[in-house]
Amino acid sequence: MKIGFSAPTAGPLSALDPLVRLCVGAEELGFDYGTFSDHVVIPTEIASPYPYSATGEFTNQGTGERNEQLIELAFVAARTTKLRLVTSVMVIPHRPAVLAAKQLATIDTLSGGRVTLGIGAGWMKEEFEAIGAPPFAERGKVTDEYVAAFKELWTKDKPKFSGAYVNFDKITFAPKPAQKGGIPIWVGGESGPALRRTAKYGDAWYPIPNNPAFPMDSLKRLTTGIARLRQLAAEAGRDPKAVGVTVRFQRYAPGKADKAGDGERKLFTGSTADVVGDVKAMDTLGVSAIDLGFAGGAIPEILAEMKKFKAEVMARL
Repeated sequence: MKIGFSAPTAGPLSALDPLVRLCVGAEELGFDYGTFSDHVVIPTEIASPYPYSATGEFTNQGTGERNEQLIELAFVAARTTKLRLVTSVMVIPHRPAVLAAKQLATIDTLSGGRVTLGIGAGWMKEEFEAIGAPPFAERGKVTDEYVAAFKELWTKDKPKFSGAYVNFDKITFAPKPAQKGGIPIWVGGESGPALRRTAKYGDAWYPIPNNPAFPMDSLKRLTTGIARLRQLAAEAGRDPKAVGVTVRFQRYAPGKADKAGDGERKLFTGSTADVVGDVKAMDTLGVSAIDLGFAGGAIPEILAEMKKFKAEVMARL
């Protein structure tokens, strides 16, 4: 089981010194990967509902101070040696397909093959409009086509693509990503379209359990979701076992055992023993990686929480 942590792309902790101290410190503690979120701008008025809040309110905007995701990814790659770098997630329609494929391939090459591309179609219409992205209503189709174009560019000697949103031919695309077969793709989202996208394109499904519309917050619910993924992969003509599962938990705060909507205990709540049991149960289900957000207002506090997690959970796996 690979264990990751959430690296800041927004606010004071995303500045040079704290960002480096956290990522280097996490690498030294033995964490396998860092995750990096994606917003180019934060509109001051947002009507679009945030999927991971019971109220639909997006509470993470802060002052709007944010680093560009891929530039931060490249910067952290240069300051670390083993840490994998996971976009969590990259909103695929935010960037032109060929440019994004080149940026990702460059980071993967210069980092020695350490990039994982977590993908999403996006949820904030106001941000799409502000940055001149393709129409928000078409974001699912755009995402599928861009990902297909990425794969063409990363794997073919003479890449060629003709679609509704991407067209190229008679070009050279080099260097290819360092990872043979292209950069691994983890598909974020919990909805039916996200599962179908995973079954068709993904190397792994990458849900967040606390989506009120599509909850995966208990072991029973996650098990059902994974079974559905396996079925869809088979229907798409793929080996179900070839499609992995990774899970993102927004916060790690053991203590009180909360109940999920189905009456079961919520994953990653309760005692440390409960959390260890959750990790082992997910491993049995075929989950290959989990990542978490660790609490703290300063880097020493966050690293202390990560060190505690290593001692209390990672050491017992």
